[in-house]
Parts: sequence; structure tokens; C-alpha cells
Amino acid sequence: MAAYDIFNGDADGICALHQLRLARPCDSLLVTGVKRDIGLVARVRAAPGDKLTILDISFAENCKAVLDALEAGARCLYFDHHAGGDAVPAHPHLEAHIEAVPGVCTSLIVDRYLGARFRAWAVVAAFGDNLAVPAAQAAVSLGLTSDELALLRELGECLNYNAYGDAPEDLYFHPAELYRRLRPYPDPREFAARDVAFETLRRGYQEDLARATQVAPTLDTTTHYLVVLPDARWARRVHGALANELAASHPHRAHAVLIRRGTTYRVSVRAPAARPVGAAQLCSLFPSGGGRSEAGGIDVLPSADLAKFQRAFELAFEPPPTGP
Repeated sequence: MAAYDIFNGDADGICALHQLRLARPCDSLLVTGVKRDIGLVARVRAAPGDKLTILDISFAENCKAVLDALEAGARCLYFDHHAGGDAVPAHPHLEAHIEAVPGVCTSLIVDRYLGARFRAWAVVAAFGDNLAVPAAQAAVSLGLTSDELALLRELGECLNYNAYGDAPEDLYFHPAELYRRLRPYPDPREFAARDVAFETLRRGYQEDLARATQVAPTLDTTTHYLVVLPDARWARRVHGALANELAASHPHRAHAVLIRRGTTYRVSVRAPAARPVGAAQLCSLFPSGGGRSEAGGIDVLPSADLAKFQRAFELAFEPPPTGP
């Protein structure tokens, strides 16, 4: 019998697993990858008695693989906040905690499941997932100073930044390695102070973001912002962080950050923070698109569909009528 920890490689997936394993240590096999590498359960060939813990990847994308694992005699514990939870079947060996609602990330679900035992890591994850208000609300009970809260926010943003890229070679740290570096630290402040990984990510984040902000947008209005980044490693790393930074700085504006990839584009979308709905619906109009209400993405957008995407982007986030 084997134990597998299967998790998204971003801040939310890593911090969700970290909380769970601080509470319930386990000698497990790690299955993860870059942020958009979400069809992870299929990498496991489950056997009778195996235990699969799955965090922060869409159930809809992994439904068949989960069913295959259950059929093989494995047990599955599933935590997630992406759309697709309605596909969860009733099965005696499947325990699912899935909430696809605004203002919730997987680490906050795990935090509630564990009775807030390692809440500081849930705060880190929520900040990394661009959920600044829920993160600050969760942090109230921790009695942090303003500097400590700012540190958790920066750490979350850096952990999240590390997950973006087309392949692990684009990243500073493979997500499995980054999780292992976090593992000795119940307190994220200790990790930030003692592990050089934080400073490495902080410096890379600042340098890549400075490059990205020099790129002129294709669309820039009070309600919509769209920018296309070049096909470069730094752009692949920073596009999600750029989308989050823009969304936080302009809460009434929708944002789309695209990266050229030969004859296609990769797309990150953020709904206006003041009205955090519509991102998943927009991205789902295109093959390989999906996400959650606040944030979504499209893995492969053909160049021929760029104008179609821009029209759909503008329509999806039209300001609501203000008069009678």
C-alpha cells in the first residue's frame, strides 16, 4: 500500500498540503507540476489500499482518474475550490471537500477542516491566490503586526509566482522541492527568515514584474485591460503574478494577460476585484479554458481566435447598468 499527495504546484496547493501534513505526517509520494498541470491523478496507478490525497485541482478534470482509483480499491481525500464539484459521485471510499464559491481557496478549506491549527499558512495561500480580503480576515485571529501580515502576503505572492511556466524548467524551484523546503516550518515567518528560497523568489519576482510592466497594453480602458507578453521564460513565470498585481491595483477593471506561444496564446483572466464573477465562464467558452469565478485561464488560444477572445472579454465584464 502506498500514499500519494497530489497537489497543484501554486501557493494554494503547496500550503494546503503543508497544513495537512503538519497535522497528519505521512511518508508519501509527491505528484505535482506547474500551475496549469492539473490532470495529475492520472499519473498514479492506484492499487488496493492506496491512499490518495488530492488538493487544489479541478475534480471535473480528474473525475475519470479518481473513479479508476476508487475502482482499483484506493481511498481518496479531495480538497478543492474550482468549478466541477457537481461531478463528485457518492462513494464510500471518497471524502470530498469542494467549495467553488468566491472568496475561498483550497487552503482556507483545509484550515477549516483542521480547526485553524496552522492558519498562518492558509493566510499565505489566500494572499498568493489573490484573495487579499479573505486572507486579512483569516489573519485577524493570529494577532499579527502590520509588518508580519505584509511578510505573509509577499511570501504567498512569491510562492504563487514560482508555479507559473510551461514546464518545471521555467521555474526557480520545482513545486515538489519547494514543498519539501517548507515542510520543516510550522510558522511561515521562520521559513521566510531561514530559507534562501524566499529571497531567490522575491528577487526574481521583482525583476520579472519590472520587465512585464514595460510592455504596452493592447486594450486599456477604465473597465478593461489586455496585454500580450512575448514568448520568453520571464514572461511565462510572471504572467499570473502580473494579472494579480493589476487586479489588486485596479479593483474595478477586468484584466487579461496573454503570452505568445508560436502561433497560439496562453491566457490569464482576472475578474474585477470589486465584482469577482465571470472569469471561469468567459474562459470556458474556449477549448482548454476554465477556472473559477474570480480567475480563469485558457491554455491554448489560436491566433485566429484572438479578436474573438477580446470581444468576449469586453462583453463578459461590461459594467452593470447604473440608472433606471
